[in-house]
Formats: sequence, structure tokens, C-alpha cells
Amino acid sequence: MSPVHGSPISDALQATRVVAAQRWRIAALLTTGMVLVYFGFIALVAFQPQFLATLVSDGLSIGIVLGACVIVSAWVLTWLYISWANRVYDPALAALKAAHGHGEPTDHGRA
Repeated sequence: MSPVHGSPISDALQATRVVAAQRWRIAALLTTGMVLVYFGFIALVAFQPQFLATLVSDGLSIGIVLGACVIVSAWVLTWLYISWANRVYDPALAALKAAHGHGEPTDHGRA
């Protein structure tokens, strides 16, 4: 049995889908960013090793600096996700719980 449009269950389901879609979009965006950074670095390793071997200072090459930047970018993207989740996602879930119940168990149509 599907929820009737305009019913509390239908409204809760729609609101949950909106929040889930927001989370999926931010996750896809941040994942794409990390993939581009990582594979960009790997492409430089594969196709421009002489560029990466260029010394910035004694004992420090551009490759080492860019490799560290790849690691730091993962931290930054993680921080962005946590910041977004704390600011947007968690309050939206709390509002859904407050508006539509506190997760009472249901039988989901089972007898």
C-alpha cells in the first residue's frame, strides 16, 4: 500500500527524499572534486615527470609539494562535507524527526 498524497506519511517521505537528494548532490560534487585532484596528480606523474622533478628548494620538488596538496585537499573536502552536514543536513533531519515523529517503529504493512 502506497502512502496517500498529502498524508503525513507522504509528506514525510517527500521531505526525506529532498534531504537525501541534497546529501547525494554534495557527496557527488565533493567526490568529483577529489577524483579530479587525485587523477590530475597521477596524470602529471605519468606525463610530466620532469616537471614534478623541478626543485622548489634544496631537497624539495614540485612533486612533493603537489603530493602534499593532494592529501591536504582530501582534508579540506572532508571538512567541507562535515561543515555542510552540521549546518544543513543534521538540522534538516532533526526537523524531519520533530515534524513527523521520533522514529517510532512501524510494521511497514506486515501483519
